[in-house]
Amino acid sequence: MQVQTSQVQTSAQNPVFGSVPEAKPTPGVLPLTFSDAIERALRQNLAGLLSQYNTIEARGEKWQQLSALLPNVRADVQEAAQKVSLEAEGLRTSLFPRVIGPFSYFDVRASATERVFDWKAIQKYRSSVIGEGVAQFNLKDARDLVVLATGSAYLQAIAGAARVETAQAQVETARALYQKAIAQQEAGVAPAIDTLRAQVEYQTRQQQLIAATNDFAKQKISLARVIGLAPGQEFELADKAPYQAFPIPDLETSLQRAYSLRSDYKAARDRLVAAQLERSAATAGYFPTIDLAANYGEIGKVPGDVLPTYAVVGTLNIPIFQGGKVHGDVLKAEASLRQAQAQMADVRGQIDQDIRNALLDLKSSSDQVEVAQSSVNLAEQALTQSRDRFSAGVTDNLEVIQAQEAVASAHESLISSLYLHNLAKVSFARALGRAEEGVREYLKGK
Repeated sequence: MQVQTSQVQTSAQNPVFGSVPEAKPTPGVLPLTFSDAIERALRQNLAGLLSQYNTIEARGEKWQQLSALLPNVRADVQEAAQKVSLEAEGLRTSLFPRVIGPFSYFDVRASATERVFDWKAIQKYRSSVIGEGVAQFNLKDARDLVVLATGSAYLQAIAGAARVETAQAQVETARALYQKAIAQQEAGVAPAIDTLRAQVEYQTRQQQLIAATNDFAKQKISLARVIGLAPGQEFELADKAPYQAFPIPDLETSLQRAYSLRSDYKAARDRLVAAQLERSAATAGYFPTIDLAANYGEIGKVPGDVLPTYAVVGTLNIPIFQGGKVHGDVLKAEASLRQAQAQMADVRGQIDQDIRNALLDLKSSSDQVEVAQSSVNLAEQALTQSRDRFSAGVTDNLEVIQAQEAVASAHESLISSLYLHNLAKVSFARALGRAEEGVREYLKGK
């Protein structure tokens, strides 16, 4: 039996392999279903949490840009006492005293400023609104990736459990063969070489069981890490490897569904729109702006002796020379726009690749499961016949050991093909852009 060891991936390489673990483990052994694992991962996985925080950051950016378009209103209350040197102000004449004061005044006033027209600020705000939508699409895409990673980890753990179970059965078979060989040698009806062969086969199966058990334990640790279980939480897999025939969807229909559903494609499309608005905002740096400022209040020597006053000022700001700043902003915005165009084309190509790969994997893995199931049946029949021939003294135990190797290989192929078939379903759901809904639908046979 071939034992597969998965390469450990860390959250530093990809946040989807990390999580914020629960604080305390649940007492006892936690039964963990496939659906439970997905729900926990969507709450605790690091990639999903970081994406949620990015949406909050995008919302904050939108409000920052909106603030440049909204009125700025404030209130001030002042009470001042002054003594002023006229000589220091340049009034050096005998007509005026050198110093006036001290004098005091009280002023309570409300003031407001408003950017009446600023095309650059308008376009930046519109871009930030699109940016918030991009963050929401990125969150949905991150959740799909979390489901894919969780599904892969859970299915891999199921395969690991199946390998342990198969290895245990093979150890028992090898032990029975070894004990029979010893009995026949002691009875003088079998040579010592049969006993040696059986002992080697028995110890080989023990080694494979040890390795399979170790791999399964590590796969459970990886699954717990992805879904955010508390460190040291004991759990058992409540679901077995499901198999249900899956009709292969049409390529063109799947592609059109993916283009309409994939959140990463929608995010790339909106990033392109935002980049166009940013370029428009950068170009607007050459345009004039209009500001309005106003204040109203009461001023007097003391609070009980005040008079109302106000001021209204409109300003037309015309940029003449800004040292090349706007030109630099336009160049940067143009580069960002071209990057967004290239990224959108790449995402479209990636969707095409994902769909084609998923459909190929679905067809291939389905065929492999059928062949593997037949191979297991044939190998087990061959093992039964070989053991009967060995018991009847027609052949030595070499034929039995070879038949046992064939059974082990067939079971490994079946375990691997079941894992690949179910993973292909999860990958197809992700390729369509509906991983959260799709995995429950496609794996309903568990």
